[in-house]
Amino acid sequence: MSQLCPRVFSSLLHTTMNQTLCGLMLVLSCFAGGIFEYADGPNTQVMSAEEQAFRFSANIINRNRTLLPNTTLTYDIQRIHFHDSFEATKKACDQLALGVVAIFGPSQGSCTNAVQSICNALEVPHIQLRWKHHPLDNKDTFYVNLYPDYASLSHAILDLVQYLKWRSATVVYDDSTGLIRLQELIMAPSRYNIRLKIRQLPLDTDDARPLLKEMKRGREFRIIFDCSHLMAAQILKQAMAMGMMTEYYHFIFTTLDLYALDLEPYRYSGVNLTGFRILNVENPHVSSIIEKWSMERLQSAPKAELGLLDGVMMTDAALLYDAVHVVSVCYQRAPQMTVNSLQCHRHKAWRFGGRFMNFIKEAQWEGLTGRIVFNKTSGLRTDFDLDIISLKEDGLEKVAGCSRSRLLVSFQVGAWSPSDGLNITEISKGRGPNVTDSLSNRSLIVTTVLEEPFVMFRKSDTALFGNDRFEGYCIDLLKELAIILGFTYEIRLVEDGKYGAQDEKGQWNGMIKELIDHKADLAVAPLTITHVREKAIDFSKPFMTLGVSILYRKPNGTNPSVFSFLNPLSPDIWMYILLAYLGVSCVLFVIARFSPYEWYDAHPCNPGSDIVENNFTLLNSFWFGMGALMQQGSELMPKALSTRIIGGIWWFFTLIIISSYTANLAAFLTVERMESPIDSADDLAKQTKIEYGAVKDGATMTFFKKSKISTFEKMWAFMSSKPTALVKNNEEGIQRTLTADYALLMESTTIEYITQRNCNLTQIGGLIDSKGYGIGTPMGSPYRDKITIAILQLQEEDKLHVMKEKWWRGNGCPEDENKEASALGIQNIGGIFIVLAAGLVLSVFVAMVEFIYKLRKTAEREQVLISSRVAYSRRNVYMHEVSISPPHSRSKNLKELVRAHQETSNYLINITDTNSPSHAQWLSGAHETRGLLLCFSPLPCVSWCSKWKVLLRAQPEIKASCPRDGLDR
Repeated sequence: MSQLCPRVFSSLLHTTMNQTLCGLMLVLSCFAGGIFEYADGPNTQVMSAEEQAFRFSANIINRNRTLLPNTTLTYDIQRIHFHDSFEATKKACDQLALGVVAIFGPSQGSCTNAVQSICNALEVPHIQLRWKHHPLDNKDTFYVNLYPDYASLSHAILDLVQYLKWRSATVVYDDSTGLIRLQELIMAPSRYNIRLKIRQLPLDTDDARPLLKEMKRGREFRIIFDCSHLMAAQILKQAMAMGMMTEYYHFIFTTLDLYALDLEPYRYSGVNLTGFRILNVENPHVSSIIEKWSMERLQSAPKAELGLLDGVMMTDAALLYDAVHVVSVCYQRAPQMTVNSLQCHRHKAWRFGGRFMNFIKEAQWEGLTGRIVFNKTSGLRTDFDLDIISLKEDGLEKVAGCSRSRLLVSFQVGAWSPSDGLNITEISKGRGPNVTDSLSNRSLIVTTVLEEPFVMFRKSDTALFGNDRFEGYCIDLLKELAIILGFTYEIRLVEDGKYGAQDEKGQWNGMIKELIDHKADLAVAPLTITHVREKAIDFSKPFMTLGVSILYRKPNGTNPSVFSFLNPLSPDIWMYILLAYLGVSCVLFVIARFSPYEWYDAHPCNPGSDIVENNFTLLNSFWFGMGALMQQGSELMPKALSTRIIGGIWWFFTLIIISSYTANLAAFLTVERMESPIDSADDLAKQTKIEYGAVKDGATMTFFKKSKISTFEKMWAFMSSKPTALVKNNEEGIQRTLTADYALLMESTTIEYITQRNCNLTQIGGLIDSKGYGIGTPMGSPYRDKITIAILQLQEEDKLHVMKEKWWRGNGCPEDENKEASALGIQNIGGIFIVLAAGLVLSVFVAMVEFIYKLRKTAEREQVLISSRVAYSRRNVYMHEVSISPPHSRSKNLKELVRAHQETSNYLINITDTNSPSHAQWLSGAHETRGLLLCFSPLPCVSWCSKWKVLLRAQPEIKASCPRDGLDR
C-alpha cells in the first residue's frame, strides 16, 4: 500500500501538470495534429511530401505574423503504415488527448475512414486531402476535403472530350473506386454521341504492357487514364517502349500531378498528352511559395520518386499547405474558444467543435490551389478552377495566358470551372500564313497507288531509287506540300494495289487499311472522299473535284441518208406542220364563205346583175396555204379582215418554221453523225447487251453499292450478278472497253485524261454524281488541318490548276483531212431529186386520171363526142369551150334530142339552127316554159356561164352550155 500511494500520487501529479501545460498552450498557441504514411517503409527517416508540406506551412505561418499575430501554430506529427487503420486510430486518440484543434490526414482510404469516425464522434474537424467516396447516407459532418470533387472533375473531362469532338474513347481505371469517380463520364453515351470502352489496369502490378498491347491491336487511339501519378509515369514509359507515343495517340490523365512528371523523353514524340492542374502557378505569390518549397525540398535531399521531377510541389503538398492556412485563419476568427484534452474512451465531445467546424466550412481563401470554398452540407470542395495543360515542344503549357510561340499539338488548351465550364484559348495567334510548326523537319510515310496521271513510274535510261522513281500530279502535289510545311517523306506503293474498301466483316483493305494500322502517315492518291471512309480515317479538303461518268468506245460515224433533209425537224414536228396546214386551209375556206367581204360582183359593169363570186374555194384555200408554206405566194389574195388575219398568222408561222429548218439544215447535211447505242446511265440500266462495271473495291463501286436511287440500284444488281463486270484496276477496264462491248464507270478526271490520249474512247453522258479527291490521314492525325491549309494556299495561288494542265494536256485526236464538211454530195441531198421526180410522175398520173375520168362521165351523160380546150378570157380566168354536135344523121328529131339531153344533164342549150321553123317554134316554147336560152342568129353566139366561169360559143349547131339558172346573156 505504501508502494502504491507514491505511484498514484505521481500519476495524479503528472496528469495535473499535463492539463496545466495544455491550458497554457491553448492560450498561447494553436495546436494541430498531422497523421501521415511512411514515405518509404517504416524504418526510414525520410519525410513524405505531405509531412514536409505540413511543417513548411506551419513555418510560413509562424514567420508571417499577419495571419496569427498573437498565436503560434504548433503541431504534433505521427507516422503510420499504409492501410493500418488500427494504428491510425491509436495515433488519432493520442493527438486528441493532447488537445488538437484539427487533425490533418491520413491519405489512404481505410485509415482515413477510421480517423474520420473518431473525429466525428468527438466533434473535432478532420481535414482530408485526397478524394474519398462518401455514401449518400453518410452522417459524418466533422470533415472537409480540399481535393476537387470528382463529380465536377468528371464533368470537366467530359467537356474536354466534347470539345475535342471525340466520337469514341477508352476509359482505363486502376481500382474499383475509379468507376465511381468517373460516373459522370461513364454515363455520357446515354446523353451524347460518344462510344466508350471501359478497361481496368492490372491489379497488384505496375506492368500495363498487356493492356497497352491489346488497345494498340484494337486501334484505340483516344484513351483516358484514371490512375495515380506514379502509375501514369509507368504507363508513359511502357507506351513509349511499345511505339504508342506518336501523334496519332491522345492520352488524357485525370491525376492533378501530371505536371510533376518527368516528360522530357516524350516532348518530341508528337504524342497528344493532356491533363489537369489545380495549382495556380501564374499567381506571383504562389510562384514565390513554390520556389521556396522547391529549395527546401531539394535541401532535404529526399529520395526522388521514379518518373517525377526533383523538388516539384505535388498537388497533395499544395492542398495541405492551403488546408493549414484555412484552419489557422478560422482559429484566429473564432474568439473565446478553448481546447480541452479529449479521451476516445469517454466519448465526450469538444464543446466548441461544432462552432469551429462551421467556421471552416464557411471559410473562403485564395491559396496555392486557387479559390477554396466548401459545400456547407457535404464539406466537399465543389467550386474550383482547373488549368488544362498539354505537352508541347517546350514542355507542358497551360491552357490560358500562354505566351510561348512554339506549340506542337494541333488542338487548343484552356481553363475550366464548374460555373463557366470549358474556356479555350486560341494557341495559333501570331502564326504566319504557313502553319509549319508540327510538321517541320518530320519524316512521313506516304502510301499511294499507281494511277495515270496521278502516280506513274518515271521513264529513265538509268536506274532510279526512292522517291525519284515516281512522277505525276500527286507527286507534284506532294512536293509542293513538303515545301510549304517543311517535312520530308518516303513514298511507298500500297501492297495490294487497292484504294480501300470495307468487306462484309467490316475490315478494310488498300490504303485505308495502311492508314488505320498506322503503317503510313499520308495517303496521297486519287482517293475519293466518301462517308464510309470518313468513319475510318480523316481527309483533308479536296484538292480536285470530279464525278462518276461512263467511258465507252467511240462509235463509228454514219453518213447522212438521202432523206437527211427531213432530219432538221423531228417526225412529230413534220406531222404537226401537216395538221396545221390542213387545219388552216379548212378554216380559211369556211371563214371566206361566211365573211360577206370575200364575195364580189361577177359583172360590175352590169348594174342589174345579182350574181356574186368567191375566190376561196376548197382547192384554192389549200393552194393558198401551200404557196405560203413554200414561201412562193399565190394569185389569191384575201379581202376580208378575218381572212387576212388567218393569212398573216399563217405567214408568221411559216416564217419561223422555215427559218428554223434552214438554220438547222446545214448541220444535218454536212456533219457526220456519231450514233452511240447509249447516251446516259439510264440507257445502260435499261439494256443488258452492253456489259458495264467499275474497279473492284473502289469508290465508284461503293457509290453504286450504297446508292438508294432506283437506276443505280438496278445497275449495281447487274454488276454484282456478273463476276466479269468488276475489273481489278483501270488499265484492265480500259483494255476491255477497247476490245469488247464493255462500258467502264469511273471518275471523270481519269476519263478526261484517257480520252486525250486514246481517240478510240469517249465519255458518254454527263456526271452521275459529284465528289472530290482528298489526302487521307489516320483518324485524329494532327497533320490533317495543316495539309488542308496548305491545299487552300495552293488553290489560291492557282498552282493546282497549273499542275492539272501539265498532266492532263495531250496531243488531242487528229482531224480527218480527207473529209470536207462544206461539200455536199448526192448522199446528202439526193432525196430532193427523188421528191422532184416523184412529183413529176405523180402529176402526169393525176392528169391522165382526170382526163379519163372526165371523158367517162361526159360520155355517160351526153352520149356524144367530147372535145375540150383551154383558153383565157378577158377576165384572166380559164375558159372551157365545149361543142356538142348532133349526130351526122339529121333524121333524128331535134326535139327528141333536146328532151333526152335535159333528162340526163343539167346543161342549158343554145340553139343556132334556124333552118327549121318547127324547131324554132318548139324551142321558143321551151324557152318560155323551161327557161332556156335560145340563139336564133345564123352567126356564132357567145354566152357567159357565171357558175362555171366559162365563156361559151354557140355555133349553128346544138351547143351544151351551163347548168340551169347559171347563164348570163
